[in-house]
Amino acid sequence: MLKVIEVLAESDKSWEDAASHAVIQAAKRVHGIKSIYIRDREPKVENNKSSKYRIYANISFLLD
Repeated sequence: MLKVIEVLAESDKSWEDAASHAVIQAAKRVHGIKSIYIRDREPKVENNKSSKYRIYANISFLLD
């Protein structure tokens, strides 16, 4: 059986880095992560350029 949690993560580098950060942080609390589904992306803009890459995602994992 799988469970899905919603997460918010951000990075100064890229969308991919934000997704990686989300999985790394979730893995500290849950085990058996199977997938990440990025539902939405939101850039933070400062001084007319993207300064943060924020994602809203669902992470699915196996229940023990």
